[in-house]
Amino acid sequence: MHDKASFTLDPAFTVGDVNPRLFGSFVEHLGRCVYTGIFEPDHPTADEEGLRQDVLDLVRELGVTTIRYPGGNFVSGYKWEDSVGPAKDRPRRLDLAWRSTESNRFGLSEYIAFLRKVGPQAEPMMAVNLGTRGVAEALELQEYANHPAGTALSDLRVTHGDKAPFGIRLWCLGNEMDGPWQTGHKTAEEYGRLAAETARAMRQIEPDLELVACGSSGQGMETFAAWEATVLQETYDLVDHISLHAYYEETDGDRDSFLASAVDTESFIENVVATCDHVGARLKSKKKINLSFDEWNVWYQSRPNPHPVEDWQEAPRILEDVYSVTDAVVFGSLLIALLRHADRVTVACLAQLVNVIAPIMTEPGGPAWRQTTFFPFAQASQYGRGQVLDVRVDSPTYETRKYGETDLLHATAVRAEDGSVTVFAVNRGQSEPLPLEVALNGLGLTKVIEHSAIADADPDAVNTAADQERVTPHRVEGTGLQDGTLTAVLEPLSWNVIRLG
Repeated sequence: MHDKASFTLDPAFTVGDVNPRLFGSFVEHLGRCVYTGIFEPDHPTADEEGLRQDVLDLVRELGVTTIRYPGGNFVSGYKWEDSVGPAKDRPRRLDLAWRSTESNRFGLSEYIAFLRKVGPQAEPMMAVNLGTRGVAEALELQEYANHPAGTALSDLRVTHGDKAPFGIRLWCLGNEMDGPWQTGHKTAEEYGRLAAETARAMRQIEPDLELVACGSSGQGMETFAAWEATVLQETYDLVDHISLHAYYEETDGDRDSFLASAVDTESFIENVVATCDHVGARLKSKKKINLSFDEWNVWYQSRPNPHPVEDWQEAPRILEDVYSVTDAVVFGSLLIALLRHADRVTVACLAQLVNVIAPIMTEPGGPAWRQTTFFPFAQASQYGRGQVLDVRVDSPTYETRKYGETDLLHATAVRAEDGSVTVFAVNRGQSEPLPLEVALNGLGLTKVIEHSAIADADPDAVNTAADQERVTPHRVEGTGLQDGTLTAVLEPLSWNVIRLG
């Protein structure tokens, strides 16, 4: 067994309040996320609008809030007007981003209907196309979606059957515009000007919109930080957030580094915050730019696709990663990283929601089930609401190839309105249990409500259509709270949720 890890919790030392948007997700017209994912009119569970009710049930259980749409890379070729009006009249288009054919059977109205069925917590986050289009098209989409009535485009929405406006408050100004892979890729100067023009114009209609400018598509981009600085120099007073995207995978059998992925996430967040605040200082602005971490996940980009796919297929089987116990532990650690920076990360979107690198999988005409990563997200969304307490761990360390010496313990804690506290903790050690001791100062906590964990003798265990509950959270015995001290033992390679009352 490792030497113990420890930290102290005190209500006087906090990070900030958790914005519910931290538990957002992402639906892109990519692979089977939409078609045979959330939308399958011929499925036995489909409702009158073609939405799979088995999937809707799982989405609600997952606890997602904000759902970003329609992309992603897809948005840079998106013509919003293709996606409205009678479905039978909508045009089929080539999607250059994923070399697929888009039928547009599921569009803007269907997306809003889907959100309404998920529940009142499901808020739209709409991206505008700044790759192949610009200010005029963004304004047209905004008028169609948000203006009550009495203009050409708002009346068109009404004739399409949507009398009430969609009320979209949160908008992304393009997607990954720094990426050479992006249709309509731009330099930071070109994008910064276009984003500023678009933001200014959209605010002429609705001054109180919340707008997200594109940050770097990853900390490894050659232009990282310089891109953010240039874009924010143009947009600082016009936008509320800048975006971050990050994906992680195990490479070359280096599981130790993979388990420490959140070290990169935290440095990415802190570097973007520093860049934002530097620009603010130069502009002598009191305003703070927040972060929209609107794409994050484990994604095995280097693995070959096991499904044969041809160019220009409709809803091909692509990016259908199957997640293991190890992936769930890393995924949980990424959630911890977001919570640890809740003062500045005020939006985050798990990419994506169904089938495509997703916590929920489906088969056409068949079942829907939870991947291993479903559980940490659902637990964090349920118990990670409130105020994040400042956690500074004293932990045994281990050596990683990518990140050097790294703590075995990664942890955060959230205090709910009723005073209860939930500790989220990951043991990155692959072979040894990790004893944990937490000093609880002035929190009035007297009991352990529950300690649950995801861990398994087989760290590569997965859930499949044939064995849907091979991996689920289990109860951990022996965790205690006495004289203001919490003691627990974290299993090797584990995600832990310890609830205290």
